Amino acid sequence: QVQLVESGGGLVQAGGSLRLSCSASGASSSGTMAWFRQTPGKDREFVAAFRWSGGNTAYGGSVKGRFTISRDGVKTMTYLQMNDLKPEDTAVYYCARTPRRLILSALSSRSSYDYWGQGTHVTVSS
Repeated sequence: QVQLVESGGGLVQAGGSLRLSCSASGASSSGTMAWFRQTPGKDREFVAAFRWSGGNTAYGGSVKGRFTISRDGVKTMTYLQMNDLKPEDTAVYYCARTPRRLILSALSSRSSYDYWGQGTHVTVSS
């Protein structure tokens, strides 16, 4: 059974940085990993994803150029480096995983992922 645990959330001022981590127990270093975020009353929004094989990455339009997704292949850890944070980045951030190597067009779809973490809160103050 794959279990995902996020960490690294917190309170930061606008313009600051945070790095989120996602630990994947019971998972191999293959497939596709992603980060999504959600605010109350809104749908879960795609943030970033990468395919373990080939290293392809994809980003949501609102974070492109500011956020970077990466991984530690040995430890099946996934990271989300968030720079130049804005108040609108405030959300609960979730990591997600599927053992499948998704096609590029499927990377941003919530339904593509089989496993989800419990989320970590990020608050950006103005």
